[in-house]
Amino acid sequence: MLRSPKPSPASRISSVNEKGMRIMGVDPGLSGTGFGVIEVRKDGSIFYQGSGVIRPKSKLSFPQRLQQIYRGISEQIVIYTPFLIAVEQPFLAKNVKSAMLLGQARGAAILAAAEAGVEVHEYSPLAVKQAVVGYGRAAKEQVQAMIYSLLSPPKNLTADAADALAVALCMAHSFSWNNSLRLLTAKSSAPGKQPRDRGGNVFEESG
Repeated sequence: MLRSPKPSPASRISSVNEKGMRIMGVDPGLSGTGFGVIEVRKDGSIFYQGSGVIRPKSKLSFPQRLQQIYRGISEQIVIYTPFLIAVEQPFLAKNVKSAMLLGQARGAAILAAAEAGVEVHEYSPLAVKQAVVGYGRAAKEQVQAMIYSLLSPPKNLTADAADALAVALCMAHSFSWNNSLRLLTAKSSAPGKQPRDRGGNVFEESG
């Protein structure tokens, strides 16, 4: 998996800090589920944080592959502590069986987010392409080119990871960040309150 830079999982503090807010995008797939993390700063600038692909072994049973997706996304949530997660909705596939399998992979990723207490938003492939390229019917190559232009990720970025970063960017473009960041920063820095995750659990900061 590709992670650059890699935040330390030892210090589990709020992902809303003095700089901005982290968003994780997820592109679900049974053979490969891409993830990509960006940070949106208070001035509206967006920075690449990390990305990769969770690839369950093909010899595993179907339930075991779903388990690998769930565990993989759960691990990345611990590492990057995103405040929000954006998941791409399945496209309208002609093959009903393929659509059902994709939907179950998506469910495993959403469950991992729910277990971690992270709010999930979903976006259609058309909305993602519209937000990143400006054209809802853009080709995958055009999406990847814009990802490189906007985020400057590593050169060996995979297609699945690029798609996940595109989903994260779609979410970033969907919010009024100045207002959101001011509100969230005020909440996280309120006097007499310990940092908590979205499930209400108190984080312990390691020394």
